[in-house]
Amino acid sequence: MGQKKIEAYIDCVSPYSFYAFVYLQRNKQALQSLGVEVEFIPVFLGGINVGTGNKPPWTLPAKAAYAPYDTRRAQKYFGVKFDVPEFFPILSLLPQRCLTFVKKEYPEKFEALYEAFLQTLWLESKDISKPEQLRIAALKVFNEEQVDVIMKAAGNPEVKKMLEEATQHAMKDLGAFGCPWFWVHDGNGNEEPFFGSDRFHFMWEYLGLPHRDLELQTPKPTGKL
Repeated sequence: MGQKKIEAYIDCVSPYSFYAFVYLQRNKQALQSLGVEVEFIPVFLGGINVGTGNKPPWTLPAKAAYAPYDTRRAQKYFGVKFDVPEFFPILSLLPQRCLTFVKKEYPEKFEALYEAFLQTLWLESKDISKPEQLRIAALKVFNEEQVDVIMKAAGNPEVKKMLEEATQHAMKDLGAFGCPWFWVHDGNGNEEPFFGSDRFHFMWEYLGLPHRDLELQTPKPTGKL
């Protein structure tokens, strides 16, 4: 039997990527105990949208009108609370390139930096597409000298190419049309895509994991006639 694995293709500009990251981190130990590896992979959502012709929800009137309801429900379910920043959406190339570099050069701190970026953007309403705001987020994980190296590396052609290749792979090879996009290996040689932060119960079924999500509970008898 092979390795059960979840490849999570996410972009910090996507609030649903934030929800997925929070959920998977919260369940990290449980997944490890069940033999499931999780790998977060930075991609550029803007490139995926352009490449597939997908349109962000806020650009479509009907979806934009529905978004506040979905946002409120998702935040309650995943246990986070924030207001969508006035500057949203951001051009996420700088943070995603920094994450790409850190995953390669400082893999032990990669997830911590992803968390710092997501929290700084969504919970603290700081525009991490701006170098000065991104620096604030990165300093939660790295020292000043390391942050200088990371931010400089984000402009290197090699790092830009790595992010572009990951984005193209997710889109062209794995069928991604948005984020979060998951490519899941069931450990038996089979692989399937899953989209969005509300499909984990389907994912657990596919991986054969014990779970009780979405199970309705009938009222217990009160003992009264």
